[in-house]
Amino acid sequence: MTIKTRFLAATAITLALAGGASAKTLVYCSEGSPEGFDPAPYTAGTTFDASSQPVYNRLVEFENGTTKVIPGLAESWEVSDDGLEYTFHLREGVKFQTIDGFTPSRDFNADDVLFSFNRQKDADNPWHEYTAGIVYEYFDAMDMGTLIDSIEKVDDYTVKFTLTRPEAPFIANLAMDFASILSAEYAETLDEAGRKEDLNQIPVGTGPFQFVAYQKDAVIRYQANPDYWRGKQPIDDLIFAITTDPAVRMQKLMAGECHVMPYPSPADVEALQSDDAITVMEQPGLNVAYLAYNTLQAPFDKPEVRRALNMAMNKQAIIDAVFQGTGQVAKNPIPPTMWSYNDAVQDDAYDPEAAKKMLEDAGVTDLSMKVWAMPVQRPYMPNARRTAELIQADFAEVGVTVEIVSYEWGEYLKKSSDKERDGAVILGWTGDNGDPDNFMGVLLGCAAVGGSNRANWCDEDFNALIEKARTTSDEAERTALYEEAQLRFKDQAPWATLAHSTVFMPMSTNVTGYKMNPLGSHRFDGVDIAE
Repeated sequence: MTIKTRFLAATAITLALAGGASAKTLVYCSEGSPEGFDPAPYTAGTTFDASSQPVYNRLVEFENGTTKVIPGLAESWEVSDDGLEYTFHLREGVKFQTIDGFTPSRDFNADDVLFSFNRQKDADNPWHEYTAGIVYEYFDAMDMGTLIDSIEKVDDYTVKFTLTRPEAPFIANLAMDFASILSAEYAETLDEAGRKEDLNQIPVGTGPFQFVAYQKDAVIRYQANPDYWRGKQPIDDLIFAITTDPAVRMQKLMAGECHVMPYPSPADVEALQSDDAITVMEQPGLNVAYLAYNTLQAPFDKPEVRRALNMAMNKQAIIDAVFQGTGQVAKNPIPPTMWSYNDAVQDDAYDPEAAKKMLEDAGVTDLSMKVWAMPVQRPYMPNARRTAELIQADFAEVGVTVEIVSYEWGEYLKKSSDKERDGAVILGWTGDNGDPDNFMGVLLGCAAVGGSNRANWCDEDFNALIEKARTTSDEAERTALYEEAQLRFKDQAPWATLAHSTVFMPMSTNVTGYKMNPLGSHRFDGVDIAE
């Protein structure tokens, strides 16, 4: 960040906090910068917090603080008896936001729904790749392209989705961030002006807050949407002060320079809890941290090599040193708070001697590899660099040399999905819809290889289990299938499962109405600041 940018960011926040007596401003010290403001091409929570949550709505949404699906831009819907047709009745009178250069001439309608989904589904759609490198990672990872046969505009306020097969989590999937509804009219205006890339830079939605400005890596400004269909929000201005260092976020919160901060360092939680001016919310995270091997690259294409490396890793030492009492060792790809978690799975034993022999038996000696450590703090991983250093030391004990690498967060996410990527990548996931498929299908399914499946692992047996689980609505049957899938995952070891964390959310005691979200997003609709 340049000196000028720092000055502008600091000035913007200072002016906001010292603003007019009648205006209420909330400053959120966010942990990172968004990759863009169009939610569809991305999967990172940091991006969703800055785009889909404040600016947009979806056909259906999650009730704040829960995984319960409630009406959104669709006020009701019906599902056919065979589970193949979903008919949505859209809410009338919903207005899109007005920004400099765009004033909507009509309300939200079916055309916006078709635009928002068809651009992801149809590779020939002129908005499919409206800026270089755009891919629809979530849409593709969930195999929505083959699932959705057609999207039909029945009339201006009725839309029908026809599926090729039953899909149990379909409604919950439509409540996810990638399914946010954009303005087709705004897209047309940008196209006519030769500014299609602004769809990802200057967002227009129907949500509680409208975008004002973004100073890259410094500050994002929003204001309450005066025409929001659920009513104007209690706060007038919302500022994201981008602050990557958790110690600095803590200092700003304690100094009153921001009102809410995510992801404190585990070592700082006790100090925050003892401050009378700060409230610290907490809940078990619906998350997992993992180390994903690239199973397309030798020698990581051998399950026995992956299992040996897993046995070389002292995961409890990672929990003790990195999570400091705020996490637990993970053995499955889904968290223990999620239905269908298979507690009967046996975790990899920490046994360096056995690991070394397994590597030798597999013909692997003098192995050198890279371990990728992400540059930002996430709810599932307080310090990826320190975790990588512990893995590096553990692997050295079995004769494996590790080079630790990292990239800027956006590049890290992009490069780590490359099928040609070398080494193993530290990443993690917070569930987006409360369904096991959101972990096992999105992160480990064959359709997600080259995208959100960072292990590039396509196992026919595992994939058959999760695909069968999607097609039935019987939860007991789905549970049995997911339990079996977890056993297959453990046997084949495309990841080393590292940890599930407890999530803490510190904020000023003046903040009211904030609800922790089990799905990990940070929402400010309904939030107020006491005078």
